[in-house]
Amino acid sequence: MKLLVAAMASELEAFPEELEGFDQLVTGEGKLQATYALTRALDAKPYTEVVVVGTAGGIDPDLDATAHEIGSALQHDVFDLDGIPGQHVSLPARVSTGREGVLIATGDSFVGDAGITAVIRPSGAGLVDMETYAYIWVANQFGVPIRAFRAISDRAEEGALVDFRAAIARCSVQLREVIRREYGV
Repeated sequence: MKLLVAAMASELEAFPEELEGFDQLVTGEGKLQATYALTRALDAKPYTEVVVVGTAGGIDPDLDATAHEIGSALQHDVFDLDGIPGQHVSLPARVSTGREGVLIATGDSFVGDAGITAVIRPSGAGLVDMETYAYIWVANQFGVPIRAFRAISDRAEEGALVDFRAAIARCSVQLREVIRREYGV
C-alpha cells in the first residue's frame, strides 16, 4: 500500500475518495504539521512508498506552469549558527527523493513577494512551498521511498495569493493526471 499525501484537501479535489492501492493523508500546511502528520502515519502502518502531491510557487521563469517531479528540497527560511541561509543547525541542508527532478525551497510562510523570491532564486530552487522538505526528511527517516509532484499555482510574487486560490482546482487536475500516468490509477 502506498500513501498519497497532500497538505490541503483542496489539492486532492480532482482525486476520487478511494484510489486503488493508496491510502490518503491530508497533513495541514507548513513544516511542523507535515512532519507530525506524516510521522504518525508512517509509525502507524507500513507503506511501500509515499507519494506527495500539491501546489508550489514557480520561481524559475523557465518552468512551465504544469506539474513537476521534485528531486530534492532545501529550507529557505533557516540559518545556521554562522548566519548562513539555508543551513540548519542540525538538519541536512538538502534532502533528496533519490530521483531526478526540480529543487524546491521549503519555508513556513507563503511566498508572495518578489523581494523574497529574489533572495531564494540564487539557491537554484525552481519552486517554493511549505512542506516538501519535511515530507522528504520524514520518509527518509523511516526508510520509505518517496516521490513528490508539485503543480505550479502561482509565480511567488505580488498577487500570488489571489493567483493561488484561483489555481488550486487546475493544479489538482494536473496532479491527478500525473498519478494516473505514473501509477495507472
